[in-house]
Amino acid sequence: SLVSFKRLFTDTALYNYPRWFANTLFVAAGSCILGTFLVILTAYTMSRFTFAARKPMMKITMVLGMFPSFMGMIAVYLLMTQFNLINHLWGLILIYSAGAPMGYLTQKGFFDTIPKAIDEAARIDGATNFQVFMKINLPLSRPIIVYTALSSFTWPWSDFILPKLLLKEKNLYTVAVGLMSLDETEFARFGGKRVHRGADCPALFFPGQGHGERHGCGRGERVIRNTKWQPPRNGDPEYKVAAAADLNKIE
Repeated sequence: SLVSFKRLFTDTALYNYPRWFANTLFVAAGSCILGTFLVILTAYTMSRFTFAARKPMMKITMVLGMFPSFMGMIAVYLLMTQFNLINHLWGLILIYSAGAPMGYLTQKGFFDTIPKAIDEAARIDGATNFQVFMKINLPLSRPIIVYTALSSFTWPWSDFILPKLLLKEKNLYTVAVGLMSLDETEFARFGGKRVHRGADCPALFFPGQGHGERHGCGRGERVIRNTKWQPPRNGDPEYKVAAAADLNKIE
């Protein structure tokens, strides 16, 4: 009921849900920004540049991706202890961001679909590698950037194991850890948190999906869509002449 939702945000004596929600949002947003940056750079490097250890590195990352991430929790905990990052939200952000580039293969496949002839033409005109990346490949990669940002956001948003391992103070809990700390009698509060949390991810995915649909096709494909050109119908010679004239206008 609405009373349960009101109590969820106002009764913070024992269960400070607004604070937990802010912690989760901070960790997810920070991991999203830093992780997306690292994944896109890794994928672009693997797609566009050739160096000695490129193939072995790709094979190693594929093999390591077969093992679940929680297998390294003991090592992660020891590292965070040495760096004094226990009970620090930035420790979670660093771990999530550092592990994000391991899943670069999807983004690399997208960069592989962009013709390298575009890069070569830009370099002939005097563009540097940084300018080719920023002014040519990055604008063409907006759909995969949106996908990467959403996937980098949802993993920390819903994770439980790592925050439970590293966060010991109640004020630093994320929503997932906070839900597990509720008493058995707090069913209404638990249900309100689940409903509120379940509505957040669709609110991000639907606008992101619309952005990918608007920017998913290249300029050449949009130009062809706006013309009257259609495939030849039954070998009609007059239609072929009209279609050729439309294509000449495009060129």
